[in-house]
Amino acid sequence: MSTTIAAILERKGHEVVTIAPEQTVSEVVAALRERGIGALVVVDGDDGVAGIVSERDVVRHLAEVGGDVLLARVADVMTTPVHTCTPQSTMDELTEQMTERRIRHLPVCEDGRLVGIVSIGDVVKERFEELHDHNRQLESYVAGSY
Repeated sequence: MSTTIAAILERKGHEVVTIAPEQTVSEVVAALRERGIGALVVVDGDDGVAGIVSERDVVRHLAEVGGDVLLARVADVMTTPVHTCTPQSTMDELTEQMTERRIRHLPVCEDGRLVGIVSIGDVVKERFEELHDHNRQLESYVAGSY
């Protein structure tokens, strides 16, 4: 059985760094650098997910319009619609969604409310832990059979 997103959030935490659509790309860049993350969830006034803005979005718009992109509003560069998952989603579902859609960050929503975010790094870490646990079980089994 595949691990649920709820289990991942229990280990990593539920903190999500957000930004408002009217803020600037310059503020996005500062938050990404300061927090050492790759994306911010754009929220509207009701804590609903309005979009997501990532390093990729900033670089794509930088290539298109140059340095003036730093003055643009987040709403002008964010990705919409946003693909999300739920705490009940599984790692297998998440991996498939990220691979098919070529996305690296998925906000986690429950009852229309933002409750976390999962990145491709979280997926890799979880898969590594699963493999490590499986390897330990095999070693224990082999050691116990002699």
